[in-house]
Amino acid sequence: MTRIVPSLSQISLNYDAVFCDLWGCLHNGKAAYPAAVAALQEYRRSGGRVVLMTNAPRPNQYVIAQLDRMGVPRDAWDMVVSSGDAAQEAMLDGAVGRKVWHVGLSKDDGFFEDIPPQWADAPAVTRVPLDEAEGVVVTGPFDEVNEAPEDYRSRFLQARERGLKLLCANPDVVVDMGETRIYCAGALAEFYEELGGTSLYFGKPHPPIYERAKRLLNLPETARFLAIGDGINTDVRGAQQEGIDCLFVTGGLAADNFGADVENPEPQRLEEWLASHTLSPEFSIGRLR
Repeated sequence: MTRIVPSLSQISLNYDAVFCDLWGCLHNGKAAYPAAVAALQEYRRSGGRVVLMTNAPRPNQYVIAQLDRMGVPRDAWDMVVSSGDAAQEAMLDGAVGRKVWHVGLSKDDGFFEDIPPQWADAPAVTRVPLDEAEGVVVTGPFDEVNEAPEDYRSRFLQARERGLKLLCANPDVVVDMGETRIYCAGALAEFYEELGGTSLYFGKPHPPIYERAKRLLNLPETARFLAIGDGINTDVRGAQQEGIDCLFVTGGLAADNFGADVENPEPQRLEEWLASHTLSPEFSIGRLR
């Protein structure tokens, strides 16, 4: 049974570091949540380390720039680890070949163009039309406001018939951009698998992003971690698979399931919903604060 807590400070002193999701926990895609920022600042002042762990399909410097534009102060976090970081490493290592068909927007060009120094001498990865590709890289839909996975059926069937693997730079299925819900790369990757294709994932809930965060933190093996997030199949499932505790933010993606008061989820409705997903985070909270 999950324990509903009033604030992060109620439990945070039991942990050396937190892996905090961004979208739905720290911001809504347009503006930061002041209470969440204050909670992370307080935790850092107490000696804890904060890793902002996001399934954004871009290298972390682009995520940091977005946080700066939203006014998230840098004393609220220690480092940012993105799905884009882990997926980019796999792409540069040749996971889906050197000629790839890119599904995504121009805002994700840095995934291909901003090459980390350690990969400077690696063979180039070039973007080509689908009929010339050795693999597929998905950072999101071409039109994230209007498109759905079904719109990719014919092209994905072509890719599947050619045996192309799909590298998913963002395992999230949907996110809320303010009041608008949009599909992410994870929805397209799942659809490709439904059509019989092979998709590779590197963000939450898959191990590479957690391994990267722990490596960069360089804490003792006895360090205790807490995952914070609103995604049941990314944040909560990922924490469970990693054997770390989780604080589930109910006021994010799944807010409509827990009653009218976003700040205070109804315990019975929360337990029933978690049971339907066969997952039980150690802690839950309406909004991160």
